[in-house]
Amino acid sequence: MIKVTPSNQACGATVTGVDLSRKLDTAILRAVRSAWLEHHVLAFPDQMLTNADLEQIVQSLGVFGSEPYFEPMEGSEHVVALTRKADEKAPLFAENWHSDWSFMEEPPIGTCLYSLVIPPIGGDTGFINQQKALAEMPAVLRAKIEGRMALHSAAGAYAPDGMYGEKDRAAGRSMAIRYSEDARDICGHPFILQHPESARETLLGCLGYIVGVEGMTDEEALPLLLELHQWQTREEFQYSHKWSKNMFVIWDNRSLLHKASGGYDGYDRLLHRITVASDPQKYLHVNAA
Repeated sequence: MIKVTPSNQACGATVTGVDLSRKLDTAILRAVRSAWLEHHVLAFPDQMLTNADLEQIVQSLGVFGSEPYFEPMEGSEHVVALTRKADEKAPLFAENWHSDWSFMEEPPIGTCLYSLVIPPIGGDTGFINQQKALAEMPAVLRAKIEGRMALHSAAGAYAPDGMYGEKDRAAGRSMAIRYSEDARDICGHPFILQHPESARETLLGCLGYIVGVEGMTDEEALPLLLELHQWQTREEFQYSHKWSKNMFVIWDNRSLLHKASGGYDGYDRLLHRITVASDPQKYLHVNAA
């Protein structure tokens, strides 16, 4: 029987009693999706999964998401290897708060990671509940972003002169990242959105991928973005996830920020990643009848 154990932090839960290598029946899938919407990030320990299993899980929740700046693994169009070697000197990947691919017109609704090699120390993943951050936001700050459009771009990360551009490749990163001039494109999203399944209000993204505010100069926008970032990353909205080998984790990209942490120099680390794109026919409220 499926069991959901909350983290007792701002979000997050552990799920046991389900084998993700098997096709999930309707009742189990509904329970998993309900827990996902409630807790935002779910961890399934002790799962023995192949890349084909990861693809099957995604197809049960939505459709395959795209990875615009990652090279997929050989033999899979959708699975990416997140690798870091024990002696790697390149800066830690994804150590700043962000929402995956928020610069896309339709960002992935979910991100999945499956752990294969986990160091004995360090490497936690941080998550921040953006529904809670918005619900508890001071009215004065909310008024500053209400009805406004945030401008998102990947330029600082994936343009040729970005953090993961030409200089990063020269540093010998083991992860297969493909930078591009396309990263300079800008896409607008409202700061405040309604979650398409739960209907709860949420924030999307933060300073980093958010590079400006529509209708404001850069000089006007930066103080607002800094103020917002300081609020939405407060400790009381956070959950720190500890990994173990053969753990599958999925988070709701529509309601969370996340980041990686280091502390495992001298050890290899390997996780496989795949993203979930929207398929409203598989949303919980559609299947609830």
